[in-house]
Amino acid sequence: MVRLIGLLPLAAGLLLASGCSDKPKLVPVAGTVTLKGGPVTAGSIWFTPDPANPYRGEKPSCQLQLDGSFVMRTYPWGDGVPPGGYKVTLSLELAKRLNKPAYADPARTPWAVEVSAEGLADKVFEVK
Repeated sequence: MVRLIGLLPLAAGLLLASGCSDKPKLVPVAGTVTLKGGPVTAGSIWFTPDPANPYRGEKPSCQLQLDGSFVMRTYPWGDGVPPGGYKVTLSLELAKRLNKPAYADPARTPWAVEVSAEGLADKVFEVK
């Protein structure tokens, strides 16, 4: 029994180490969401990988700040987005509040973006 208990930390360490190799390359993506020149707040923005994008992990997302700004995160890896193409949506609650339900649906949203290996800075998404 003592031998098995001694092996548990080693096994746990190997599992954690093997999971670390799955981290995708992340690049910075930041910008703002606006409506009629003003900030859109009290909701979140989501990046859904398009079919040609090889990334298939958790959707990058983040909360919109009071000034409408955002810095994308990819859970559980941290700030940034894997490079590739994305459909960009707002949270369902926010899209409903703006009376723009298409902005919550990746199949209907008018927003798409290609994230290059350098990332994106100061990207503006205007709700129309």
